[in-house]
Amino acid sequence: MSKRKHLSPEQKVSIVRRHLVEKVPISNLCDEFGIHATQVYAWQKQLFENGALAFERRANGANQRRQEDAATRKISQLEAKLQKKNEVVAELLEEHVQLKKELGEP
Repeated sequence: MSKRKHLSPEQKVSIVRRHLVEKVPISNLCDEFGIHATQVYAWQKQLFENGALAFERRANGANQRRQEDAATRKISQLEAKLQKKNEVVAELLEEHVQLKKELGEP
């Protein structure tokens, strides 16, 4: 039968924290919990490799709605600017055509 210890994620974090923060020697932790030092180092590596997940922003409905509303407003503003640009170009072209007619140019 296997005498392998099954520790919860909370227990693993606690062990790594005690080593890193409280400066408890790994040998003491291994004796206390009946684990191997290589296991503590593996947990430490895993914690640092996946630590960024703890700081990621979780998507929630309100935040997502605000982002969508901001995007919609930005699109509306850009469409209004484009419409104004089109109107200005149309006026300039109309003036250009009128000027050509007055000057008798083809």
